[in-house]
Amino acid sequence: MRSTRKRRLLAATAVSATMVLALGACAGGGTETPGADARGDITIWYSNNESEIAWGKQMVEAWNADHPDEKVKAQEIPAGKSSEEVIGAAITAGNAPCLVFNTAPVAVPQFEKQGGLVDLGTFKDGVSYIEKRSGDTAAQYQNADGKYFQMPWKSNPVMIFYNKDLFTKAGLDPENPKLATYDEFLATARTLVKSGAAENAIHPSPTSEFFQSWFDFYPLYAAETGGTQLIEDGKSTFANKDGEAVAEFWKTLYDEGLAGKETYQGDSFADGQAAMSIVGPWAVSVYKDAVNWGAVPVPTSAGTPADETYTFSDAKNVGLFTACKNKATAWDVLKFATSEEQDGQLLELTGQMPLRTDLTGTYADYFKANPTYEQFGDQASRTVEVPSVSNAVAGWQAFRNAYSKAVIFGEGDIPTALSDAAKKIDALVAKE
Repeated sequence: MRSTRKRRLLAATAVSATMVLALGACAGGGTETPGADARGDITIWYSNNESEIAWGKQMVEAWNADHPDEKVKAQEIPAGKSSEEVIGAAITAGNAPCLVFNTAPVAVPQFEKQGGLVDLGTFKDGVSYIEKRSGDTAAQYQNADGKYFQMPWKSNPVMIFYNKDLFTKAGLDPENPKLATYDEFLATARTLVKSGAAENAIHPSPTSEFFQSWFDFYPLYAAETGGTQLIEDGKSTFANKDGEAVAEFWKTLYDEGLAGKETYQGDSFADGQAAMSIVGPWAVSVYKDAVNWGAVPVPTSAGTPADETYTFSDAKNVGLFTACKNKATAWDVLKFATSEEQDGQLLELTGQMPLRTDLTGTYADYFKANPTYEQFGDQASRTVEVPSVSNAVAGWQAFRNAYSKAVIFGEGDIPTALSDAAKKIDALVAKE
């Protein structure tokens, strides 16, 4: 189903490979927000990624220098199986920090269900600030009732990275690779493998974790449909010709031995085991000295122009937690941390894309000085987020199970697999 209605846009770090949710299920609270007017010191958590630590430290230093009576104490998210599990446990214990600058959108509905998150619309300028900063993209971060329990913050819009040296070795044009359509992509993949240039043309993780579909099926589905989420208006969208086309494309890659079915112990792209990979702008710094790479948008069946192609956002956002005593200060810190100046610092220090309108225009000097990031800045205006729905993780797991069986391992037919998965997901989303 190629939707004809206006698409809600999402502008944009890689997802943790151990991301597991083990959260309590306390009921959410009402509309009252205790401490909404209170001011004083607050605590925040940020990611343990080196570049984000650098950003967080300078942001806190800048805030504290001007607010001696409302100090911010910052630390890395405590160690655990995943950030989401740690945050969920903190909500249950009642000792969550005021702000967490590493909140996965897929976890937000559960955190909300636990009663752990503040509806940012309860601040008088909450909705207006979010929607002015992020524009139409903000809509994908609303819950089913149109409320914002997360601040859209940053994204890593994923694209196809390809190894120019391996393309040259296979006799392919490394500067103008034919990867725009499914047919072109498959022909290129066959040449790469048949020539011996690479063992696999591409090697997304074939494992069964719920989030793995964000880096194979979902980017291509977003592109094929012009920006459709997996679930919209409480119903699955993918059990149709577009979903089937994407799944059949990946199945062909697996059936012909062009994509690996076994888990690779290491980085298949950096090691040259695979000639291509689906990654975001975080990979620019990772691969700059390891791979002579290029990047193009993900393919579509007909070859959508680059400036019209959508992809998956791979966003991380900010939550303001109900355990916070000084919520007025926390809200002001959140606005400060997502200001034009601090978003510029985020871009400069991490290479990740702030979720704000006119990104490439606002930071034109940055993109001129860092041209390898410019196409990601442009791509950031055409991205799709994971749906903010009930039982989101269980829904994605149901999809992954069906996809793995039918697409990766070739058991059963794709239309039936997608239809059965859609029914399961619709039932899960309907549950409170």
